[in-house]
Amino acid sequence: MIRAPRTFVHWWWNGRGERAPWLRRIAGLFFQIFILLPLVLILAFRFVPVPFTANMVLDVLSGSAVHYAWRDADAIAPALGRAVIASEDQRFCSHHGFDWKSIDDALREHKRHPSRPLRGASTLSQQTARSLFLSPERSWLRKGIEAYFTTLLEVLWPKERILTVYLNLADWGHGNFGAEAAAQAYFHKPASALTQAQAARLAAILPDPDVWRAVRPGPYVTARTATILARMGEVRRDGLDACVRR
Repeated sequence: MIRAPRTFVHWWWNGRGERAPWLRRIAGLFFQIFILLPLVLILAFRFVPVPFTANMVLDVLSGSAVHYAWRDADAIAPALGRAVIASEDQRFCSHHGFDWKSIDDALREHKRHPSRPLRGASTLSQQTARSLFLSPERSWLRKGIEAYFTTLLEVLWPKERILTVYLNLADWGHGNFGAEAAAQAYFHKPASALTQAQAARLAAILPDPDVWRAVRPGPYVTARTATILARMGEVRRDGLDACVRR
């Protein structure tokens, strides 16, 4: 029972002739790096904290400070989860990784106004997959890989785990990754103590956290915060956070 897999691996890597089977070796390495390794990591990160991400590593290598401290779901104020659902992905609990209506709306809008940049329609699941495995560079290849990882997350993780990992890995600007680092940096309190208004403020700056301010916000962030606060009430009322509600 043990020798059969070993024999298969030996044949796959070395072949039976004099020439090395390089195509088979490349295919085997591709399978291990791009399919097997991500699958193992996703299964592990369902239960254990994520130690770091590619974005964090890139920041450290560039000489920037990185602030990051993992917090489990019960150590993050529920208001922050409602805030990001309200601002980023109101269909989070009902879709399976991709919000096809938002994608269709974004394509229609771009067709009407082709000179404008294509509006993003990424779900929290897609953003989590991106933060977990990918670097910031944008390309169609990255979108394809992101879709693959998103599908794995939706199949292997419950929604609550996706949201928890998202809140821990989100880039809140100035080297602050995750809810705990952001709460400490901007409000001098743990993520568990965030108020509704503070949670909405953090959600408001997510699209451009290095430019928009959570502390002493400008008119745009102030108005966006008010909108998110109103939507948070709708999220609670309509059960849009039912899949993660504690």
